[in-house]
Amino acid sequence: MQDKRIGLIGCGTMGSAIARGMINKGGVEPAAVQVYDVKREQSEKLAQELQLVAVPDLAAMIPYCRHLIIAVKPQDMAALLKTIAPLVKPHQLITSIAAGISIQFIASLLPPGSKVIRLMPNTACLVGEGAMAISSGAAVTAAEQEEVSALFRPLGLVVPVPEKLMNAVTGLSGSGPAYVFLFVEALIDAGVNAGLPREVASALVVQTVFGAAQMLRESKLHPAELRNAVTSPAGTTSAALQVLEEAGFRGSLGKAVMQAFRRAGELLS
Repeated sequence: MQDKRIGLIGCGTMGSAIARGMINKGGVEPAAVQVYDVKREQSEKLAQELQLVAVPDLAAMIPYCRHLIIAVKPQDMAALLKTIAPLVKPHQLITSIAAGISIQFIASLLPPGSKVIRLMPNTACLVGEGAMAISSGAAVTAAEQEEVSALFRPLGLVVPVPEKLMNAVTGLSGSGPAYVFLFVEALIDAGVNAGLPREVASALVVQTVFGAAQMLRESKLHPAELRNAVTSPAGTTSAALQVLEEAGFRGSLGKAVMQAFRRAGELLS
């Protein structure tokens, strides 16, 4: 059986975030992580930053790793899987983070009985506050799914879901940081328009979003309860919320999540 080495295929934004999170937040020894990217400069840059091992080709990595994490674009998955199939070993745990790519599709291009796991993370894994959903193929035992979950848990929340819900996860939390960043950007601009220096507006907004999220996490209250608690009748917050409701804020956000959900389903079945 392979040792506990981790092989990361794909050193783009999400792959790099996972590597940084594992090293900086997960306590994984850099020497235990090998990275590969078709763009050699990307893997070498990441390896130099984190003191990892950048391998020149997949044959130098795959047979020797317990965990294989595939972090390539959905459109590149088929070609990659065909390339690595002769190298995959029976006991390896193969975790894909590619949006829209089903476990069945991945397994169909790998040796029979391959242990395939699907994980949908987000970029907050970089700071140990990611939101991740996990699903496993039939060949994966409960203990093996827990092994993968434990590997990612230092990077944030890991929630098991049926695979049929993975595209919904992609539209919600997978793309979610982008929605938050857009909201924060717009709120900062609004503060600037109201007369605040940009650096002051930025500091206030970031702390406001962080503090609100902490309140939600620690209080366990429904968001509506917390919103009502800070909304006085005929007050400033009430007036502001009325504008957002009339502008379709809630509905627009719902439509955005559904559009991302539908797009995930179009990538590959």
